[in-house]
Amino acid sequence: MKPFIDKEYIKTTLQRLRLAILTLLKWMLCSIASGIVIGLIGAFFHSLLDLAAEIRTAHPWILFLLPISGIIIVFIYRLSGCKSSKGTNLVITAIQSNEEVPLKMTPLIIVSTILTHLCGGSAGREGAALQVGGSLGNAFAKLFNFDDKDTRIMIMCGMSACFSALFGTPVAAAVFSMEVISVGIMYYAALVPCTVAALIASSISSMSGLASTRFTVGEIPQFGIPNGIKFFILSLIFAVASILLCVVLHKTSHFFTAHFENQYVRIIVAAVLVIIMRFLFGTTDYLGAGTDIIARSFVEQSAWYVFLLKIIFTAVTLGGGFKGGEIVPTLFVGATLGSFLAPIFGLPTGICAACGMVAVFCGVTNCPLTSLLLSIEMFGSESLKYCLLCIALSYLLSGYYSLYNSQKIMYSKYRTEFINRHSS
Repeated sequence: MKPFIDKEYIKTTLQRLRLAILTLLKWMLCSIASGIVIGLIGAFFHSLLDLAAEIRTAHPWILFLLPISGIIIVFIYRLSGCKSSKGTNLVITAIQSNEEVPLKMTPLIIVSTILTHLCGGSAGREGAALQVGGSLGNAFAKLFNFDDKDTRIMIMCGMSACFSALFGTPVAAAVFSMEVISVGIMYYAALVPCTVAALIASSISSMSGLASTRFTVGEIPQFGIPNGIKFFILSLIFAVASILLCVVLHKTSHFFTAHFENQYVRIIVAAVLVIIMRFLFGTTDYLGAGTDIIARSFVEQSAWYVFLLKIIFTAVTLGGGFKGGEIVPTLFVGATLGSFLAPIFGLPTGICAACGMVAVFCGVTNCPLTSLLLSIEMFGSESLKYCLLCIALSYLLSGYYSLYNSQKIMYSKYRTEFINRHSS
């Protein structure tokens, strides 16, 4: 007769429980340590970027130093042995394979991003945060003597921590690093370390007196068929804008690389073009990250050309070799486009700006879950239905374009089919 209590089953269960507890303890210790260290560095980086923006605003003539800052950026990268930088693509590749994210990337990207923002380059900061976090995460993996698989988790953990410290959206930050690597596959093994590190880093940033990214949406129309149709059309426009953003950024980068082989010449040309465009259009709205313009787009209609000019300024800045991120410019594009379209569709400005932000973000990153969480953390849950609709449609309609060439599309957006191809 078979015994009522299966000793082998109990033994196996206990072994699994022991492994789970040991794994939990390991990742709790690692994520707490990395969350504290990377949170402190991220908060310091955040403060420096804010200071750089204040100095640039108070002293507009600093824009004329942009070519010099470009020369310094190229010089320090060459001095460190990095003649070219793949940026966030390097971090993504490191998780997909065994490529290393060197620790020296941390001071390089921090200094170069601050110089870019200080002198008026049009760039964000969260892309830089992903690189800093990935670099520091890789360093922690070396410190803990991790194997290749655990190193990948540690890199994602670092990305989440630094993104959270700079942007103040820990939930979205925790998921983003797991979702952005390979579309259709989530690295759930990294869920605990990414979550813990992101929450700790966000808390450290808050204790440092740094504000989280929040926007007031204002009036939200009743959800129904008429408004649903309007947002369906808006989603199509947002998807096209996300494709346009990716294409312009990539084509501009290829153009600079093909026509200006010398990196010093390339970055000087880009700097001069930014200066010319600033005076040609008579505004400083497109310099730096542009978070003040994003906030303004929630309360007043933006002009039709604002999102297009931001795309051009950002493409020239990053394509020429300056450093920074693409995410805040992406949010700028989505918010100002939604703000412009709101009166045309007879809708409140705030909700259209909000939907534009997360829909374009989703279209260029292919991260619908992160986009949804981002909408909740930035706008609250009241706008969730409209944001979800726009995110879902933008994800489908934006095709396989992406800000990151290294991002892999593992599963088709259109069928339950494994395709394993690189993004466009």
